[in-house]
Amino acid sequence: MTDFIDRASEQEAQDRKLALQEQARRANLTGKTISDSALECTECAEPIPLNRRLAMPGCQFCISCQTQREKAFYER
Repeated sequence: MTDFIDRASEQEAQDRKLALQEQARRANLTGKTISDSALECTECAEPIPLNRRLAMPGCQFCISCQTQREKAFYER
């Protein structure tokens, strides 16, 4: 049982890494850089981690607020 869970966890981590790389690639196509990102979330004022700013150049929201915004968008 543990082997199955370990493999699933490893696959999830790999999938997440690939998704972040794809997001970074797409963001780079827009010409935005990390300096275009907000240091703090424009919604809740929490700091935006460096890894997020690197992965999503030009981001303006923390992961939590961005998730809420996307959820609300898709629920319309």
